[in-house]
Amino acid sequence: MSNIVFDFTGRTVIVTGAARGIGLALSRRFADAGADVFMVDFDEAELAASAEEVGARGIPADVSRTEHVEQVVQTVIADSGRVDILVNNAGILRDRVLWKLTDDDWDSVLAVHAGGTFRFTRACVPHFRAQSYGRVVNVTSYTGLHGNRGQANYATAKAGIIGFTRTAAKELAAFGITVNAISPNAATRMTASIPDEKIPEVSGPIARFADPVEITDAVCFLAAEEAGYITGTVLPVDGGLSI
Repeated sequence: MSNIVFDFTGRTVIVTGAARGIGLALSRRFADAGADVFMVDFDEAELAASAEEVGARGIPADVSRTEHVEQVVQTVIADSGRVDILVNNAGILRDRVLWKLTDDDWDSVLAVHAGGTFRFTRACVPHFRAQSYGRVVNVTSYTGLHGNRGQANYATAKAGIIGFTRTAAKELAAFGITVNAISPNAATRMTASIPDEKIPEVSGPIARFADPVEITDAVCFLAAEEAGYITGTVLPVDGGLSI
């Protein structure tokens, strides 16, 4: 439990990939800080349970499908009248060495990570512009900058999110909208298959993965009104892995 206090009273937040892991921790943190939270995930059953636990609204959706994304944003606007903060966290893995990657392995990973980030940001921008305020926080990865065996699709998607973040930051700054990214190294379902003895090798000088709760302070800071002079940055929250 973090001791850092954020106040998001009156703010509406969309978190994708929210049924578990970092997304669930973020949803809980925003809700505890007074925000009106809308949790988005493909796993309808798990999302319903998580949203009930958090006290938020769960909206099942496939972030790779434009019609789903636009419907989510329309629902949020209809329910709360606004959207202030978007956290693009949804992701999947389809790991294989590149000569074994199928077209579907490639296309599906890029469609969820990079495509979902693009689609949700695009859908929120008209509302951000209308209120001259918006915060976008995207989730990228160390792998997007440095690559990793068996993850050509994932690395490409995460590198794309970095380029998207910096481009969107330049395009949207004039409208009071900031766009930033974090690069976390947390214990989630995506890291669950790594043997314990290998964790120090892939987790940086601190030699462990973060608890998802440890990621929330960085995201909340970038999402806060007080961070309005920070845009286009990629903040490592990775225990020194990127040193």
